[in-house]
Amino acid sequence: MNNNFECRLCNEQSRLQKLNGADDREYYLCQSCNLISVDSRYFLSVDEERARYETHNNTIENEGYVNFLNRIIDPMLEFIEPGMRGVDYGCGPGPTLSQLVRRKGIDCDDYDPIFYPGQLRQQYDFVFCAETFEHFFYPEAEIEKLATLLVPDGFLGVMTEMWESVDQFKTWYYTRDSTHVSFYHRTTFDYMCRSFGFEKRYSDDTRVIVVQKI
Repeated sequence: MNNNFECRLCNEQSRLQKLNGADDREYYLCQSCNLISVDSRYFLSVDEERARYETHNNTIENEGYVNFLNRIIDPMLEFIEPGMRGVDYGCGPGPTLSQLVRRKGIDCDDYDPIFYPGQLRQQYDFVFCAETFEHFFYPEAEIEKLATLLVPDGFLGVMTEMWESVDQFKTWYYTRDSTHVSFYHRTTFDYMCRSFGFEKRYSDDTRVIVVQKI
């Protein structure tokens, strides 16, 4: 075990298990919150991340991508409505989710630290994080920021594929993407709710979860 490694979600240091993924990076499972993290020496630079993201065909003309985004939009529509304002946090180079939400008559901004780093509004009624959580270098700081962005009773919709078992993780395709550095179990989101002031409203236990700020 790397004695200098500390869980970047719950700050645990003593209950860590070294793991292998489907690539040659080093991973650590926190047995307190069940976050699996890549050792920070494998973090990409901003330019490397930008180059990787720009290879994606993530546009509103891509029917497969639109159908994929609807997996998080559809459950969120049970909780959001016209008159609310939200943001697609981590929208990438081709904002699509916000366009789909605006077609429902609901205002939605775009934000991405690399491609759309403009000023965020002070607070929002809802935040989407679609395939964004796995890119967080420091999940604790990012989730604290998301909680701050939400009004009381606001909604956070997260889409990120959840790991199932240590054996499954060893061959998991999700670890083959070098921009994926943080991996969540469904119980990791239970920890998030307890620690950051959220209450779970919906989960498919595989990829999508909606929580409400309390």
